[in-house]
Amino acid sequence: MVLPEATSRQTLRIIDANLNRIGEGLRLLEDMARFLLAAAALTQQLKTLRHELITARQALNQQLLQARNSEGDVGINLEAPQQAKGRELTEVVIANARRVQQSLRVIEELAKIPGIKLDPEKFKKARFSLYTIERALLSKMLRRDKLEHILGLYAIIDTRFLSGRSHLEVAAQLIRGGAKIIQLRDKISGKKELLPIAQQLKRLCSEHDVLFIVNDYLDLALAADADGLHLGQDDLPVGVARQLLPIDKLLGCSVTSVVQATAAEAEGADYIAVGAIYPTESREATDVIGLEMLSLIKKKVKLPLVAIGGITADNVAEVIASGASSVAVISAIMQAESAKESTRQIVNKLETQERVA
Repeated sequence: MVLPEATSRQTLRIIDANLNRIGEGLRLLEDMARFLLAAAALTQQLKTLRHELITARQALNQQLLQARNSEGDVGINLEAPQQAKGRELTEVVIANARRVQQSLRVIEELAKIPGIKLDPEKFKKARFSLYTIERALLSKMLRRDKLEHILGLYAIIDTRFLSGRSHLEVAAQLIRGGAKIIQLRDKISGKKELLPIAQQLKRLCSEHDVLFIVNDYLDLALAADADGLHLGQDDLPVGVARQLLPIDKLLGCSVTSVVQATAAEAEGADYIAVGAIYPTESREATDVIGLEMLSLIKKKVKLPLVAIGGITADNVAEVIASGASSVAVISAIMQAESAKESTRQIVNKLETQERVA
């Protein structure tokens, strides 16, 4: 069946308009991934998708340009009321992803018309690829503000070092001392006992704009609505945890080598804990990897690095100078006479180092 010339021209106008929307929307999403998030893998996926679709239109380029009539487009000045409102960056991503997905569906259907030299399967495949990319992009954007807290002191409350104090009492001192992140680490208590403690810590941290992270236990992190989960090498795999966590929750992973660090990054970790940097009393049988390994990992991954293991006010400056974004501390604060004062001493050193840098 051959379409009448006028109908064919109008169909080509629809295809041209939607191909332009696809290119424009994908370019915006690509720039978000590249410049806002520095997400290399997502940037590459979006760039590849955009170029594949540009190539797909080449067989029709001349006909599309000939059919184009921007001056005669009755919809050029039409705007829905919500379009005029200001948008958050996440809303911009959602709007442009939807725009591209809808245009891909339009072309997928029109490409089935005889005489239209486009492959509908190519546009269908691109649409489903974009659904996955959109989720990954939004996931990173929703966690971006939380990641800005991965600076300064990452304080770990280990139940073994409470010495009769409550978790909440110690957390309040750490926050007053300037901690930006509080992690609950407990290898002793049952989860039924830990849940109300985790919920109380979450409320306290939220009141003071401090991140609350749960160590090891995904179910506890979810139940307490923690800001994130931290895993070790023998815990749930990072890729599995990433799928199970809500997309706005942070995921950290402890590593001792470049291989482990690059794997954690590839599987979806948001930050990496590197250590032990120095000998430490807080963990048994911990390998000391030193500042040299910290520097090497810094060169190989783009994620924030949290140095851990034997860090004190006396050595924190050299740790930051070696590439750490943050330092995780247990013994130096939990075993100090005053958790608040020991935290403040380390924070002061960190702030001094930041001003020097």
